[in-house]
Amino acid sequence: MQDVYLYNSLSRKKEKFEPLTAGFVGIYVCGPTVYGHSHLGHAKSYISFDIIVRYFRYLGYKVRYVQNITDVGHLLGDQNEGEDRVLKQARLEQLEPMEVVESYTRSYFEDMDRLGLIRPDISPRASGHIIEQIGIVKNLLEKNVAYEVDGNVYFDVHKFPGYGKLSGRKVEELEAGARVEVIEEKKHPADFALWKKAGPEHLMQWESPWGSGYPGWHLECSCMSTKYLGETFDIHGGGLENIFPHHECEIAQSEAAFGKPFARYWLHNNMITVDGVKMGKSLNNFITIKDALRKYHPIAIRYFVLMSHYRSALDFSDEALEAARRGLKKLQTAYERLSEARNMEDAAESKPLPTDAYLEAFHTAMNDDFNTPKAIAALFDIFNEVNKALDNKTAGKNDLIRLRTIVDQTAGDVLGIIAGTEQEAAGTARDIGPVVEVLLEIRNELRKSKNFTLSDKIRDGLLQNGIVIKDKPDGTTWSWE
Repeated sequence: MQDVYLYNSLSRKKEKFEPLTAGFVGIYVCGPTVYGHSHLGHAKSYISFDIIVRYFRYLGYKVRYVQNITDVGHLLGDQNEGEDRVLKQARLEQLEPMEVVESYTRSYFEDMDRLGLIRPDISPRASGHIIEQIGIVKNLLEKNVAYEVDGNVYFDVHKFPGYGKLSGRKVEELEAGARVEVIEEKKHPADFALWKKAGPEHLMQWESPWGSGYPGWHLECSCMSTKYLGETFDIHGGGLENIFPHHECEIAQSEAAFGKPFARYWLHNNMITVDGVKMGKSLNNFITIKDALRKYHPIAIRYFVLMSHYRSALDFSDEALEAARRGLKKLQTAYERLSEARNMEDAAESKPLPTDAYLEAFHTAMNDDFNTPKAIAALFDIFNEVNKALDNKTAGKNDLIRLRTIVDQTAGDVLGIIAGTEQEAAGTARDIGPVVEVLLEIRNELRKSKNFTLSDKIRDGLLQNGIVIKDKPDGTTWSWE
């Protein structure tokens, strides 16, 4: 297997990836809190980790990809206090909390499916792992690194010397900068909740040794990641904004509980911004994935995300997405020409394509912390060579067929941006492809009966929705504009 170097947020440098178990990669990524429709910020995060999972599998690793669903306990405050996000939404919509959870969980997976993402191997829910979370809290209390006050259980950050090693923050600085509204029952302002006491009006609560309550958000991820990947595992991923307090607290409670290193590599994707400001629901400057998909092909959105390195910020605008659509169209047009190679004759004086050079450039880019912009640049380079070879009639049929296979494996199976590959079938094409085919059959029947008014209406209607049809001697084909 090839050497992969990734940027480890824990060491703040690029490191060679060495799995705990040869040939196996365990990856945990913080999943969504399901209280609303997903937005483009979520798309950037989960597309980024989708690529990482795909690439490891492409290299021959067996990957176990775990991504949780937070359906309880994610409170509104940064320090794990305030109101539960799901409960707040349930009150606004006048629904049961689990109705909210089910609705937005389905919505999330619908969006991810349309963007062509591979489903996680395990998608555990926080509410389904309450017993295990209570067990970790008991463990921490027994080890005297946590304390209970009137039904609330807090982690004592002073009892864990490594607190702050991921974020670089120091406990003393956190206490000095603590907000005025400090929770008085805490020993220290930086202590965080492991278990929260629930009043009778709180709709989601469970019995525990400390009374009726619910788990802290940080505890959920420690519980679910270690349950399915082991107390030490390979990669933990999430958004840059989760480094503190969420991931910092995960490390503290996990390593204190199990007495061994938690995740060995920490990968953090940067955010999508709008006019330089982070896209988010709290700022009301977000665009839902569903709204974006009404305007843009899902692969164009995917391509837009991958044109930026996962650790770089990405500024959203309609102009930027339109530019991505045009860039993707160039790739797809070249791919279509490449795909027609099986029907062509060998050129009289064929010249070999730099296929091996493309493959090496692709691997070099992806092995360097999953650098998708450079991988896509390599794809453009080889397609330029393909276009020149076809225009100059110097392309060899077998050479083109070999390249097509390699492009399917790299731009298709890894990046998922080439229309016509099996990865396209994972997105919108599977949803609307049969419908388009039926419309084309109807249109062909109308043309045979010389009803050109209606047949042109179908053609124009498809074009308005970004679908171009081409009538050829051997039949009619369609593609995204």
